[in-house]
Amino acid sequence: MVARIKKGDTVLVVAGRDKGKKGEVMDILTKLDKAIVKGVNVSKCHKKQTQKTEGGIVNKEMPLSLSNLMLEDPKTKKPTKVGIKILKDLKKVRYAKKSGEVIDA
Repeated sequence: MVARIKKGDTVLVVAGRDKGKKGEVMDILTKLDKAIVKGVNVSKCHKKQTQKTEGGIVNKEMPLSLSNLMLEDPKTKKPTKVGIKILKDLKKVRYAKKSGEVIDA
């Protein structure tokens, strides 16, 4: 199966508190249908000091629902839906539905 959004993709937030923000996907939580996006949905987290790390208030990215994210079109840099094509060599690839551009060849 080919995932519509993968780690390393640039996505745009289309709903919620951070609507309009853009960031890179750092992690996908498949069982929860959520993704962690760099610089988006940031909350303050109070950390206790340890021997290795300093304590204090730390900014932490929280998971966002995949339904609130859209992939950035590589050609137009606008949000697009993702489709799946099967190439002649029977390989599945993702493509942007707006421009028809193949995302991962």
